[in-house]
Amino acid sequence: MEFGARLKEIRTSLNMSQKELSEQTGLTQRTIQRIENNEVKPSLYSVKVLGDVLKTDLSEFVKTSETKPYEFNLTLKITDMNQFLNDLKTLVKTHWKTILIIVLVIYLFTSYTDIKSGIMDAWSGK
Repeated sequence: MEFGARLKEIRTSLNMSQKELSEQTGLTQRTIQRIENNEVKPSLYSVKVLGDVLKTDLSEFVKTSETKPYEFNLTLKITDMNQFLNDLKTLVKTHWKTILIIVLVIYLFTSYTDIKSGIMDAWSGK
């Protein structure tokens, strides 16, 4: 069963309107409509707040990709700034080591000539 259909089924079984769900989750009513119609994939934040309000674990209905653990996929489509910031915080918390390594590698590549000349000057005793 698609995530949107399952969300709608749970919501209607609780006699809850999209507007009521919107008010309780903080998500816009349009976002809930788009999720239920499978127009968009919900963010992790959206799945969490929807699950909390509906008192169910919706994570099992979210399709996971078949990516390997070392692959890093990033797709950004900003529709809600608060949701974007929450997702960004989660990304940084879970991948801070990878981000640090990337920044260090970029720094080393951009400073390579300065580092090389410093080593050569130290080696020759200048």
